[in-house]
Amino acid sequence: MSAALSRRTRWVAGSAVALALLFAGAATVASARGDGAAPGPRTPSAESADAGFARDMAVHHQQAVEMSFVVRDVTKDEDVRRLAYDIANTQANQRGMLLGWLDLWELPKTAPDGQGPMAWMPADGHSGHGMHGAKGMAGMDHGGALMPGMATRAELDRLRDARGKQAEILFLQLMTDHHEGGVAMARGCATRCTVPAEKRLATGMVEAQQSELDLMADMLAARGAAPRP
Repeated sequence: MSAALSRRTRWVAGSAVALALLFAGAATVASARGDGAAPGPRTPSAESADAGFARDMAVHHQQAVEMSFVVRDVTKDEDVRRLAYDIANTQANQRGMLLGWLDLWELPKTAPDGQGPMAWMPADGHSGHGMHGAKGMAGMDHGGALMPGMATRAELDRLRDARGKQAEILFLQLMTDHHEGGVAMARGCATRCTVPAEKRLATGMVEAQQSELDLMADMLAARGAAPRP
């Protein structure tokens, strides 16, 4: 990898972490204070977009953390390992924030009966913008994955078995898909959620993960590969 790309890896990854933690810290304070006179109910319901996003993104983030730890152990490339560390650190912190909100709202961390993943984001043609043309996500077939962008068990097994450059490329491709799904979900929350602090956190996720998507495209190109179609 070129020195310029290596420097960009450090700058983008570090900036993404700083931005995500900044939004997370602001969201914590705002949540604790009630964040003023916001429209909608002060405490979201279990069926709300606020609760649905918190539940689903916590699960989504957990897989990103898992994939990051996997690739860290199967490659010696410092740029990939640094990116994986930053993603794991950022998304673990955000996951804690989302689960903490559910505790604060006294809501379960599992969906209500009859409400599956992504039910808070119906297929209405708006929230899926930017994710391979998908028009919403509820009830969609995600290729065997639980939610948009998430890797299947078979893909995770392939990542665990891969080594070196092969592992780097597969990780970057899987994480690109993962980020695209996460960005679409975060945009959905920015549109549908009613808690201002959560909307701001979702906006921060979009900005940080979009920066990492650009970086991962460059890292794939440096390895003679590209994001999956």
